[in-house]
Amino acid sequence: MTRRPERPPPEQVVLSLRIDLPQGRIGPGKIALLEAIDREGSISAAGRALGMSYKRAWDLVDALNTMLGTPVVQASLGGYRGGGAVLTDEGRALVADYRAIERAAQRAAEPRLAALARRTRA
Repeated sequence: MTRRPERPPPEQVVLSLRIDLPQGRIGPGKIALLEAIDREGSISAAGRALGMSYKRAWDLVDALNTMLGTPVVQASLGGYRGGGAVLTDEGRALVADYRAIERAAQRAAEPRLAALARRTRA
């Protein structure tokens, strides 16, 4: 089961962004997985850190590879020293682009998000 990000503090409203491309969807879960792979150095460790199985993590990486038509993660097989995984240049660019789009959308939506927050406070 994938762990959901913690809710923001009540005074902060955060926009969650999913991008639907003709080839598939990119959202916060896939990006968080790529960031965890970059941080943890393996797909299995990244999956564990996010509360998902290795198979689920690998399936998401495979979906991204297929969607982009190029690998986003370079994995090496296990063995005596164990396997590992690193983001490719494409993977790093995907994360950077997604986070930049996310920041721009958050800034653009800020006035409306603030208004929504005011209307939903008790």
